Amino acid sequence: MDLNTAANALRELGHPTRLSVYRELVRAGHDGLPVGVLQKRLGIPPSTLSHHISALMSAGLVSQERQSRTLFCKPCYVQLEQLMAFLTEECCAGGSCSLSTVTTHEETSL
Repeated sequence: MDLNTAANALRELGHPTRLSVYRELVRAGHDGLPVGVLQKRLGIPPSTLSHHISALMSAGLVSQERQSRTLFCKPCYVQLEQLMAFLTEECCAGGSCSLSTVTTHEETSL
């Protein structure tokens, strides 16, 4: 993932409503959710939800699939994994720790 793609994804996730939409889709899993169910769960007007879904789709974080009359939104886990890898790929590159050391330290402090 390049810097501009990561910045775009982070910009879209930086909006509270879009982050709520994305988290709800991730919570639903690979099958995603029908747009109507997503709208009811979050209490967002349909036109507003459509705008936010469009922004997440443009960043490659969400896809849509029509099944009969129902439009499903699904999280794009590959894009999420690439974003996470981009953010952590040079973890401690200038220091002496490694990502596994950071993770182990965080786990033991819980």
